Amino acid sequence: MNTEDFDTRVPLISIVTATFNKAQDLPRLIESLRSQTNKNFEWVVADGGSTDGTLEQLKQVLDMDVVLDSRPDFGIYDALNRAIELCSGDYYLVVGADDMLNQDAIELFYISIEKNSPDFVSALVRTDCGSIISPEKKWKWFYSQRAYIGAHAVGTLIKKSLHDSFGFYSKDFPIAADQFFVRKACDAGARISYSDFISGIFGTSGVSNIDCSGMLTESFRVQLRCGENKFIQIALLLIRLIKNFKKL
Repeated sequence: MNTEDFDTRVPLISIVTATFNKAQDLPRLIESLRSQTNKNFEWVVADGGSTDGTLEQLKQVLDMDVVLDSRPDFGIYDALNRAIELCSGDYYLVVGADDMLNQDAIELFYISIEKNSPDFVSALVRTDCGSIISPEKKWKWFYSQRAYIGAHAVGTLIKKSLHDSFGFYSKDFPIAADQFFVRKACDAGARISYSDFISGIFGTSGVSNIDCSGMLTESFRVQLRCGENKFIQIALLLIRLIKNFKKL
């Protein structure tokens, strides 16, 4: 592996990506990782057994510290759990195959964790459509995880050791396991550092954006599991289903 241009120290930050037949999306992500101003990171990829050339692309990435594990899995969060267990970093950042990082993202995340070693670092994220995702910092009964952080993928650096206390991403929530994990950790007092830099672009081709009804109903279940008022959550679910009727 040629690491001449990359930092050979043990990284504090691991980038984790779950892939399955993502050969078409990967080039943009790979280029954004290569362009990082701070190259002290590893890239851990948990692949679900791709057959479209994804694995061949990843094996050709010789100028980065890449950890690749490919085997059948039970969906994105099963893959992410596997990737997290393989991480050598103290922190990890979830980045989807259709996402990309701004070139100073890793550098700015390092600056954020050097200040006070928080449990989460929440940055801003731009979507493919151009809108900005930011944390609301209020009303967890309404915003769920966005009461604490902005986007889970691309925008939130997570301390790996949190999983020792709160478990890994739950298989009970195939679409919204990140919401449940963030709610559990933050409701219990996890420390969050807020940063106002834009860390990258969040792709909109993932299941949480495609399966709108599934996402809404699963978010509803997360809220109930976290102890929110059942009747308020039913009312919010109905309103959101009506509001997003054309997407269902």
